[in-house]
Amino acid sequence: MLEHLIPAWMLIPFVVMLLCIAVLPLIPHVGEWWEHNLHKLYVSLLLGTPVGIWLCLNGMDHELIHQMIYDYVPFILLLMALFVTTGGICIRGDLKATPLVNTIILTVGWVLASFMGTTGAAMLLIRLLLSTIQQRKYRVHTVLFFIAIVANCGGLLSPLGDPPLFLLFQKGADFTWWLQNMVGEWLVTGALLLVIYFIVDTYFYRKEPIENIMADVRESTETEVSGLINIFWLLCVIASTMFINPKYIPAMGAHDAPWFLKLLREWAFILIILGSWVTTKKEVRVKNNYNWTPILEVACVFLGIFATMTPALMYLESMKGQIQEFISQPWQYVYTTGLLSAFLDNAPTAMVFNSMAPFGEVAGLASDPFLKAISMGAVFFGAMTYIGNGPNFMVKSIAEQEGIDMPSFFGYMIKFSLIILLPVYIIVQLLFI
Repeated sequence: MLEHLIPAWMLIPFVVMLLCIAVLPLIPHVGEWWEHNLHKLYVSLLLGTPVGIWLCLNGMDHELIHQMIYDYVPFILLLMALFVTTGGICIRGDLKATPLVNTIILTVGWVLASFMGTTGAAMLLIRLLLSTIQQRKYRVHTVLFFIAIVANCGGLLSPLGDPPLFLLFQKGADFTWWLQNMVGEWLVTGALLLVIYFIVDTYFYRKEPIENIMADVRESTETEVSGLINIFWLLCVIASTMFINPKYIPAMGAHDAPWFLKLLREWAFILIILGSWVTTKKEVRVKNNYNWTPILEVACVFLGIFATMTPALMYLESMKGQIQEFISQPWQYVYTTGLLSAFLDNAPTAMVFNSMAPFGEVAGLASDPFLKAISMGAVFFGAMTYIGNGPNFMVKSIAEQEGIDMPSFFGYMIKFSLIILLPVYIIVQLLFI
């Protein structure tokens, strides 16, 4: 039970942080200022520092420390480990950007996401996809579907797929629970989105200027793969995520364990990052157009999000009793978890709603129908906004570096997630939950 009641006005910094992400890029001149990652860091510190001071002065420094040290740091280091290792695998090639070829690339990423993480699959394939569609005039829709299918919905089948599932695994769920219980949701969602994408891309392909189609055919090349040493480092990331945790190393979960032991997995990530960087030939990353901008953008933006959302999550926890009066059915957990996962980090959101749901056979873990609902809401609805899941921002940033004019925060929702993703999610919810 939360000892401290959070006043509603403490949610204002978080709302302002979200508005900055959504609105500042749209304002003339201010949008250019916002493009610099250092300026994003300034805004995060400006909004997050007063929140941190207020929490410390009111005896809630423990919650702040836990959020920033044990949630934000692991979040960033996992993303960075996946970003560096997959960024060292160069899949070069300019395939013919037909609807069928593009759909096959999305399908491969969708399947890989559950086994190497949504970040890993997204970073592995995004550059190949962008190289393939570079001669196309109409490209934005392909990146948007890539964010939804590969960077989010594909990660439903294992704890490696998405952070909220890993935390639920830590709570006591079997590693294979999602593979045993949620293949239907994964399969139908992916199939619907892939079919819709194929139809949409076919429509735009027929609108392509003939010179673009000819250039695409003329400049197509065979696929080459280099930097294969990073497959080893990627496997190290996966193994570290699976086995370096309190379930296998109980000392990490001890109440009085020192911070460096609790972060043992993160130390492994740092070693993997260094190992990948040292053992990968420089020319491989050069061919991959590798740079640190996407991961730095995520780090700067999510620093402010994690800091300012701390009171928001505590406020939800304090309102648990009132919330339980209004949501009591699994389908309601799909949309409540999903709505907050779209604007908060989906991992702590999943934990909050797991604590509100009726427990099953495993103490502290929601019963099967509610666990399915929470998992679906957290993973799928992460694609509803750019900030719903870490890879979203990275894919957007890489696409913009390649000259693709991506939609704004609200444009993404209005033009894509609300009209394409939400109806699919509703269909899947009606079929399965």
